[in-house]
Amino acid sequence: MGRRVSIAEAAQLLRSHDKILILCHRSPDGDTLGSGYGLLHTLQALGKTARVDCADVIAERYSYMFPQEVSDFEPEYVVAVDVADPKLLGANEELWGDKVDLCIDHHGSNRDYAANLLLEADSAAACEVLYLVAKELGVEITPLIADCFYTGIATDTGCFRYSNTSVRTHRIAAELMELGCHFQKINQLMFETKSRSQLAVEAEAMATLEYHYSDRCAMITLTRDMVELNGASDDETEGLAALPRQIEGVWIGVTIKQMKDRTGYKFSLRSTEEADASAIAAKLGGGGHARAAGCSVKGDLLFARQAVLTAIAEHMGWEEEKVD
Repeated sequence: MGRRVSIAEAAQLLRSHDKILILCHRSPDGDTLGSGYGLLHTLQALGKTARVDCADVIAERYSYMFPQEVSDFEPEYVVAVDVADPKLLGANEELWGDKVDLCIDHHGSNRDYAANLLLEADSAAACEVLYLVAKELGVEITPLIADCFYTGIATDTGCFRYSNTSVRTHRIAAELMELGCHFQKINQLMFETKSRSQLAVEAEAMATLEYHYSDRCAMITLTRDMVELNGASDDETEGLAALPRQIEGVWIGVTIKQMKDRTGYKFSLRSTEEADASAIAAKLGGGGHARAAGCSVKGDLLFARQAVLTAIAEHMGWEEEKVD
């Protein structure tokens, strides 16, 4: 178990080192990338050598955050951002999973794997916390840094629609707007732009829609064939997680995605206040937030569907439904 640190202590740890590696989680989203690149630009403003590393390919739509990075170097300090579990580092877990010096996160399910942990579970996004760290470091928050932090906050709150959005979330977003972030461009790119392949995948996934537990649970499935035959990237499937929960009367939305190696399935869980998505995911070895969480299982689709339905029934105290 690592040492819990404050924002001021985390900032001091960063000040004390010069060659810093920043790790993002696999299947990178706006929050881990916004946190990673926002911190990168902040550290570079302090004259430090730093780079961001992610095990998976980063989607082109995030390219406005990409800097002219420093070439490879041997890090003396390793920081993970928005990474609740070293398993989420993907291929980087073997290299760095047990060498993380500082983790900055907002997931209550954090495994406490780093030597030092800055955890604010009430924050809507890791970028909220990173912004406060950047301010503590005393650097000028440039429009580029503001773009990074705004991206993470906007995407993890569903453009400020999700229940994790707080008064502080809005205040920080307003500060970032005042600092010159290109919020209109970012919102359009993240929430109002879809490729044809993305729309095709969404249509196929929604065709698999099924209801359980008196229609209080809705589930859709996305196979690798759906993704590959439509020429979609994995990044383009991110928005699917929100769709089942948006159906009227649904308390728990489940999106099942087949793993790239086809050995199992990942679950994205979204819930209303009637259910705790994180508690459901924890039953299958995962975690996350009360309204949004994830987990995975090895096995075929029938096994995966039954596993998540069993976990839901156990959490809600419902009579378990069987799939066929």
